[in-house]
Amino acid sequence: MKLNEGFLDSMTEAFARFRTGGPAEATEVIQRALRGERMGGAPTTRELFDAEHQPMRFADILETLGRAPVIERAPVVEGRGHFSTRSYANAAGQRNYKLYVPSGYQNEPLPLVVMLHGCTQNADDFAAGTQMNAQAEQHNCIIAYPIQPQGANPSKCWNWFSPSDQQHDRGEPSLIAGITRDVMASHRVDPKRVYVAGLSAGGAMAAIMLRTYPELYAAAGVHSGLPYASAHDLPSALAAMRGGKPNGTRRRDNGNGLSADEPKRPLIVFHGDADATVHASNATELVRGFGVDAPAERKALAGRRESTVKRLTSDCGVDAELWTIHGAPHAWAGGSQHGSYTDPAGPDASAEMMRFFLAHPRRSNSIAR
Repeated sequence: MKLNEGFLDSMTEAFARFRTGGPAEATEVIQRALRGERMGGAPTTRELFDAEHQPMRFADILETLGRAPVIERAPVVEGRGHFSTRSYANAAGQRNYKLYVPSGYQNEPLPLVVMLHGCTQNADDFAAGTQMNAQAEQHNCIIAYPIQPQGANPSKCWNWFSPSDQQHDRGEPSLIAGITRDVMASHRVDPKRVYVAGLSAGGAMAAIMLRTYPELYAAAGVHSGLPYASAHDLPSALAAMRGGKPNGTRRRDNGNGLSADEPKRPLIVFHGDADATVHASNATELVRGFGVDAPAERKALAGRRESTVKRLTSDCGVDAELWTIHGAPHAWAGGSQHGSYTDPAGPDASAEMMRFFLAHPRRSNSIAR
């Protein structure tokens, strides 16, 4: 789908309405844009750039794309283990992160899951919503939650659409990888069972981490996210979110000398087919390269949304799962209402991700080819 000037103008107008009139007025603008109507007097696309001709922050526009206003709430974080705040810094900057060590940790090598929150979220909110600390207790694994500060992005989104944040040993990928290695240095972690997962912007960044650091992560989980290098600036990010065709950047080298299209590690993907923020076609694009569609399995539990699950295997033996959740919005499936952007009626994405991860340890130090 081509991103036309009228839509960009409407998104800019929505942003202005969000700032001056609140979410209700911004939502009205967006709904009219989706119907193909253009707001009179909307700013031109030139106003998407600042005085130095740099694109506006994607986060400023993202807040208007069907999101509810942020509601402050006391986080409810499940777990009997130790949940602490730590910090990591390198040449790209500094990031805090929360670390959950399960009560069953006895200095033996444990799996590690790195969880990347979505826009407007933080580590406590994401932990409460996904209930991954409870999974850590059940499966005896360590969970790390890197924190994106407002100083890096006004809405605390990971900058997945920025070319400088899509490369090995540069930008935010280097910080997330550094946090991962920091945990591995301070705790006994099984290097063959290190995983990364995320929601929305965090899901897009998880896809980047799997592509750029296949020597570090054994598998990834992407919930309501986007493929590696599906955007290179704000307009292409908005196009990708609406289900536009890849802009061609995905075929470039990913920074470690490997083709971006060739699956390196296993991947599990969740996406609601009623997601109005990130089009579900991005989920299909994420598993492109894992082979032709396998027979689909329909899953339905009492009181839960139905899902269609496809299990795929690439020519070189790399597994993938694609969960399409019917009627689900832009939210973590099966999540707790104590966190933001959760869908308690969905299947338990946290449990399914953990199952998939633990079934896919890294088979060797070599990269699957």
